[in-house]
Parts: sequence; C-alpha cells; structure tokens
Amino acid sequence: DAQESRGLGDVYKRQQLLTKEEALMLNNAQSLLFADVPSTAVAFTLFGHDVRWYGILMALGVIIAVILAFHEVKRKKMNPDTPFDLCLFIIPLGLIGARLYYVLFNLDIYLADPISILYLWEGGLAIYGAVIGGLVGLLIYSRVKKVRFLKLADLVAPGLVLAQAIGRWGNFFNQEAYGPLVTNEAHMWFPLAVRLDSGEIHYATFFYEFAWCFIIFIVLWFFIRKRQKHDGDLLMYYTMLYGFGRMFIEGLRQDSLWLIGNAASGGIRVSQMLAFILFAATLAFLIVRAVREKKMGRLIWPAPERSLASNGDAQTAEDDGDDQKTEENKESAAPEDDAEKPLDGDE
Repeated sequence: DAQESRGLGDVYKRQQLLTKEEALMLNNAQSLLFADVPSTAVAFTLFGHDVRWYGILMALGVIIAVILAFHEVKRKKMNPDTPFDLCLFIIPLGLIGARLYYVLFNLDIYLADPISILYLWEGGLAIYGAVIGGLVGLLIYSRVKKVRFLKLADLVAPGLVLAQAIGRWGNFFNQEAYGPLVTNEAHMWFPLAVRLDSGEIHYATFFYEFAWCFIIFIVLWFFIRKRQKHDGDLLMYYTMLYGFGRMFIEGLRQDSLWLIGNAASGGIRVSQMLAFILFAATLAFLIVRAVREKKMGRLIWPAPERSLASNGDAQTAEDDGDDQKTEENKESAAPEDDAEKPLDGDE
C-alpha cells in the first residue's frame, strides 16, 4: 500500500509539473501573439529627470525629417541652410500649436487650473495643432526669405509623415491611442490588438496609424516626389491620404477629442471631422485642377516658377525689342528732318 501511495504521489507530481509547463508554453505563445505594453513610459533618468520614450521617438522623427529635407535641398539646388533655418520656425510653433489645439478642446479642465497649460510633460498634444503651427512657421519663413511657400512645404511633407509614423510608437509606451476592448478571440493577436498592463486587450489603433503613415511616406518619397508637376503636390497628397486614413482610425480610438458629445453618448470627434474636410477638399481641388489643366493645355494652381520666369524673360525681351525699334525710328527720322531743312546757300 505504501508503495502504491508513493506511486500515485509521483503521478500527481508529474501531472502538476505538466500543468506548469503547459501554462508556461501558453504564456510564451501569448507573448508571441501580443505586444505587451511596457510597464513604464520612462526610458531612463538623467540628472534626476525622467526621459520618456515618447520624447526620444519624437526627437528621432525630427532628426530623420531634417536629414530627408537636406537630401531634397541638395536635389533641388536650394540654399543648403534651409532645413536648419526652418527648424527654428517650425519646431517651436509646431509645439505651441499642438498644445493650444489640445487645450482649446479641453478648456473646462485648463480654465480650472490655467498654469497646467504649461505642464507639457504631463501630456496633451494634438498632431493637427502641430501641423497647423508648423505651417504657420513655414509661412513666416517663406515671407522672410522670399521663397515659395509650397516649395518649402514639399520639402517638409515626406519627413513630417515619417516622423508621425515613428512618434506613434510613443503611444505604445504611454499606453494611449488604443481602440476598444477586444472581445473576439479571433482578433486577439498583434498587431491587430495589444495587451495593456491591466491585462486588457485592445485594438492597436496606434499601430494602424503607424502603418498608414509609413505607407504614405513610401508613396510620397518613391512615387510622387520625382514625378510631381507642381510645387505643393507632396503637401496635397499628404493631406488627402492622411485625412482619408485618419477618418477611419479616429473612429476606433477611445481617447478622442469630441466636438459634440462624448465617448459614452457618441457624437462627432474633432479629428475625424477635420480629417474628412481635409480629404474631401483636397480631392476636389486635385480633380478640378486636373480638368482645367486638360482644357487649358498648361499647368495651373500654381504654375511652375520656371514658366513664370520664362514668361518674364520673354516679356523683357519683347520690351527690349520695342525700345530698340523706337531708337531705330528716332535715328532714321533724324536725317529726314535735316534733309527738309534748307541749306544756307539755297536761301
């Protein structure tokens, strides 16, 4: 009996061990299927201050955008200092715009504690505000340096959307910008879904936008950039494509800014509405321009600068020709006048 009891005990222990191994295998399988969000958004601490992954990734995105701008400046034979000069205008105004945009749609919170508007390290930035602020900086720079605004916008657009793609991984570390709770087991895999610290599994909308922004960059950089016919084409296609994708992705996010209503009751999301307007307006503009150009047989809205310069040179040459003809007429008229005058001997 004692031997039989020991044998049964060994079997029980082997069953327990097998259960633990199965549990470990299950956890490992889940780790392969899901991207577990890190428990901290802090990458490291420097001189007593936390350095967050979000800031690191955004800085990386800006650096890559500047490198791409330098590449384009060289290709377009523009002033080589342009990218650095643009940073002095775009980055500060973009940061201010991102913060003000977020604050405006959360006024009730910030009016109660106005000083908290300055607490950027607590979060609260909006990409549309950053783009608007950056475009204002771009416009100021174009006026100061007398460079066409749309040419500068094309310089920035590919790097901007790539920086957005990189920055979305900051949302991954911050555990934000995710979608609704996943209840369908067939959807419980990464990158369709992501598991948070709480153990909840949500749709990974941050990843959707990363993927969409990266696709836009590929389209702009490898397909449109060297084939564009107008200054501003890269900006136009960026606006249209980003607006199209953001319309759908924003509809899944759980942390949207609301124009009307809220997450519980539903309504109209700010970013979703703006995305639709940008997409529809840009698409309409491109269609109308293409139709008119086909009828007119030339590029418009805007016309190429070289065409304007050529027209100006032609006009100048024409004016010079008219002046030359006038001088020739004067010279030919002078002898005739002298011929009509009687000589002293004839009088």
